[in-house]
Amino acid sequence: MVDETDVRHLRRCVELAAQALEAGDEPFGSVLVAGDGTVLAEDHNRVASGDRTRHPEFALARWAARNLTPNERAEATVYTSGEHCPMCAAAHGWVGLGRIVYASSSAQLMEWLAELGVPAPPVRALPIREVVPGVTVEGPVPELAEQVRELHRRFHRVSANRG
Repeated sequence: MVDETDVRHLRRCVELAAQALEAGDEPFGSVLVAGDGTVLAEDHNRVASGDRTRHPEFALARWAARNLTPNERAEATVYTSGEHCPMCAAAHGWVGLGRIVYASSSAQLMEWLAELGVPAPPVRALPIREVVPGVTVEGPVPELAEQVRELHRRFHRVSANRG
């Protein structure tokens, strides 16, 4: 169950997603939190660099692999503005991270992109549990999902005007 602490971390993810948007990137943000509640690392999307693998969830999984013990990874929670894509979910599973909490789901994102007339991504959107069946996953959080939706609307409006 998502509690107030979870919502606070998710709000930070939405802030990071907004920072990504301001930097000209797709609006995704994530925070890695230790089992004791300490924020360990955070990041936002960096795919505008041309490297489409520079998702924040992937970066946090790699950071955790380098900096945390297996037990610390298992006790950690990854908070994110949008549900992990299959690449990021796999990285999460391989590294052995714990719980995932997201503000908006992949299904919601696919609906929003379709409404905006944006072509589907080259990688199929799958629920995290289909990629990493044993992980605890919570989300979406409706009040924050609507904020994430607006960030995606803004991103794709700007992208359409550039194209």
